[in-house]
Amino acid sequence: MSSLPPALIMIAGAALALAVPNRLRGPVTVAVPLVVLGQMVWVLEPGDAWYVGWLSLELMPLRVDKLSLVFGYVFALAAVGGGLYAWHKPHRIEQSSALIYAGTAIGIVFAGDLLTLVVFWEIMALSATYLVWSGARERYPGSSLAVGAGTRYLFVHLVGGTLLLGGVSWHLGSGGGMAFDAFSGGPGAWLIVTSFAISAAIPPLHAWLTDSYPEASITGAVFLSAFTTKAAVYALARGFPGLDILVYVGVAMAIYGVVYAVLENDIRRLLAYHIVSQVGFMVAAIGIGTDTAINGAVAHAFAHVTYKGLLFMGVGAVIYATGRRTLTDLGGIGGRMPAVVALYMVGALSISAFPLFSGFVSKSLVIFAAEEEGLRWVVLGLYVASVGTFLHTGLKLPFFVWFDRPTRTDLKMVSVPWGMYAGMGLAAFVCVAIGVFPELLYDRLPFENHYAPYTTDHVLRALQLLAFTLIGFWLFVDRLSGERAVAVDTDWFYRKAGTPARVLVLQPLEAIFTVSGRAMNQVVRLATEVAMEPKSTLQKVLGLWSHRGLDRAEALSDWLERPPLGFAVAMVVVVWVVITMVWY
Repeated sequence: MSSLPPALIMIAGAALALAVPNRLRGPVTVAVPLVVLGQMVWVLEPGDAWYVGWLSLELMPLRVDKLSLVFGYVFALAAVGGGLYAWHKPHRIEQSSALIYAGTAIGIVFAGDLLTLVVFWEIMALSATYLVWSGARERYPGSSLAVGAGTRYLFVHLVGGTLLLGGVSWHLGSGGGMAFDAFSGGPGAWLIVTSFAISAAIPPLHAWLTDSYPEASITGAVFLSAFTTKAAVYALARGFPGLDILVYVGVAMAIYGVVYAVLENDIRRLLAYHIVSQVGFMVAAIGIGTDTAINGAVAHAFAHVTYKGLLFMGVGAVIYATGRRTLTDLGGIGGRMPAVVALYMVGALSISAFPLFSGFVSKSLVIFAAEEEGLRWVVLGLYVASVGTFLHTGLKLPFFVWFDRPTRTDLKMVSVPWGMYAGMGLAAFVCVAIGVFPELLYDRLPFENHYAPYTTDHVLRALQLLAFTLIGFWLFVDRLSGERAVAVDTDWFYRKAGTPARVLVLQPLEAIFTVSGRAMNQVVRLATEVAMEPKSTLQKVLGLWSHRGLDRAEALSDWLERPPLGFAVAMVVVVWVVITMVWY
């Protein structure tokens, strides 16, 4: 087991989740990442590797070191929490896609060669797309936007994957090696870093995130918040530590995200912009490139996966209970869901770097690394972003969702499933544990740590910053309320693609996905029925094909139309292979 890549276990678990009955799917989606987490903690050790020969190449689908392990830990934890949160979901393909998505992210962080990286990178994009499309099944207003958002997500990441494949090809053609290590420069490296920048949501290449995450299914958004951007952060830390331009774009990201959060009314889009901001801290640290800075980037990525997942769980519970997703449609419901409020605030205090919570021990490590290098402008920019984070995620969102006077007195609510509380509870526990015992995280960072977060100066500085932000919010609270408006961002360019592009490209592909999704849904359902009840299923199939002429066509049509719209992972892979063959 020590040499078996954890990604393969996750993908095998996804296949199992696809086949088991509904009552067993929840346990499978939690047990599989728990097994993988146990493998990482008790079996895998730095220096372990798994080699595979293919043609004339020697591939390394598994390379274990401290950098890959710490990302593996948090990705597996996120999958466990997401599985608990989605325990109640009856949609087999969505839950299977979530496991594939988590598994491919884990595959990326343990990939020791560039070909393995490319394969997992592409599958990660495909599986994530379905989680966005699954939002079309939700019951809140605007859920119909999920199909378009998912299609745009897919196209952006196919472009990113093409850049990655082109960069790897250029790198190998220029005499570079197959190992996934730090790149030394050249056109191939710039293509690769551009691909990583797209997935890391570096502006102006970021709008796919704020376009798609708010439209995903309630449970799918929790998974989405954890993996794509942090897998890209890992890839940047592995391939481009010390790249100077990342310092500048990282600080710009940190400020850009909080500025756009001022304009947001949609509660998940507000959190999505804060993903851009928080990833900016990590990107800036990678650009600084010192051992302390890389430790800071990794620590903050770990903390961010847990507290951002918790925040998305909290607002997801609100959307599930109320069917509403905007600040202007909510308010005054805190007394009706106190546990959700309390758990959300753990995530809010963590992202705001409040002492005794995880963000305090991770965000400060990034700022300390900038101080060590004398980068005062970086320190100032990151402090400004920290103020904006507490203002919007820690104060604005919870106040107008739960504590402000209600905007709808007739708002009806349904009960939140126990699994949602369990997922939030696990994430909240990790946030507090890391905040109280930072050595739990620091001891697992890739380099030796010499930073102590709980000094009198640091604690007082953090409390002063939070206190002044609270005063500012109290003074300007009326101007921070949500407005029924859409903020124009760089996604305007591909939202406004010309009519020929929509007619010739987007609409045919959406039709292909629709038809293939229905067909694949039936293939999966039929395979499951054959396994469970082979005799009755055979009789059903024979009865279907006993019709003649128009009767047969009508029966087949009814059979395809009966299930809800699904996503055919296998068919999308085929389409992508065809597109790749045409392009190359």
